[in-house]
Amino acid sequence: MPKITYFCAYQYLKLENIFVKSNSEIKNIAINVLTQEANALNKLTERIDSDFLAVVATILKLRGRVVLTGVGKSAIIAQKIVATLNSTGTPAIFMHAADAIHGDLGIIQEDDLIIAVSKSGNTAEIKVLVPLLRQTQNQLVAIVGNTQSYLAQQADYILDTTVEKEACPHNLAPTTSTTAQLAMGDALAICLLECRQFSDRDFARYHPGGMLGKRLYLKVSDLSAHNTKPWVQPDAPVREVIVAITKHRLGAVAVVKESDLIGIITDGDIRRMLENHAQIDGLTAKDIMGRSPKTVDRSELAIHAFDVMRENNITQLLVLNGKSYDGIVHLHDLLKEGII
Repeated sequence: MPKITYFCAYQYLKLENIFVKSNSEIKNIAINVLTQEANALNKLTERIDSDFLAVVATILKLRGRVVLTGVGKSAIIAQKIVATLNSTGTPAIFMHAADAIHGDLGIIQEDDLIIAVSKSGNTAEIKVLVPLLRQTQNQLVAIVGNTQSYLAQQADYILDTTVEKEACPHNLAPTTSTTAQLAMGDALAICLLECRQFSDRDFARYHPGGMLGKRLYLKVSDLSAHNTKPWVQPDAPVREVIVAITKHRLGAVAVVKESDLIGIITDGDIRRMLENHAQIDGLTAKDIMGRSPKTVDRSELAIHAFDVMRENNITQLLVLNGKSYDGIVHLHDLLKEGII
């Protein structure tokens, strides 16, 4: 019972401290935060200097890994930078500054480069860690918001992320400063990506799972191979065409003459035929087919097939292997794979 009473009292105190803001006031607060952070990022462009270029050059020649470290919110930013570097072709690992001084220094190898992320550059953990890092003879880069700090003075290279103030009204909660750190890390990662000519194919190798990976590696043939390959000859009677469309349940059938694709008949073509012809017994596939079917090669990425469908407002594409008919890919195939 005392716990319940305490909880209720605590909730009451929390509610008492809430000051109601109008929608316009809340909107202005949000805009102010974004404006402050955007201004801070604009000023970062003036700090892409010789140290930044040297860090890029050093990492490109690096035989080891990039080891990022930090404490508090800066540690979280360091972890995100690690993730971005790894996903764009630069091997990187994270080492928490507090854990490093309790045994995790063994993570660091001889050919590694160390990047320490800190707003003040003077936190207790950083002051303990930096002398230990210097003993390893590894080069040290500081992503730091105080170029006069202990960390900055000890670093081989400084990436300056100084901000005038935090977006927090008390200038306390790390907001603008962590945004600047994150953006500097992104700038570094993308420079490395561009210098390595890291392609979308390379990117796909590091992102094989989920929608992103499938967009980058899944091919049309991976989808169409699971479907049947409905086709009829040009002189096939309409009844045979309708049976083929119904049987294969892909909403269309290819019209093929001597292995060459010459047309397509869709559900829509069947409906239009019924609207326009009172008698259909004498009609054949060539009489109702579309003569300029939209196609895609089996070697194309599946996401390209979706782009063609979207541009032409259709739900299926005929698949070619060179010039030969090879099947059908349907919008449902893309949906099933989670590509769209």
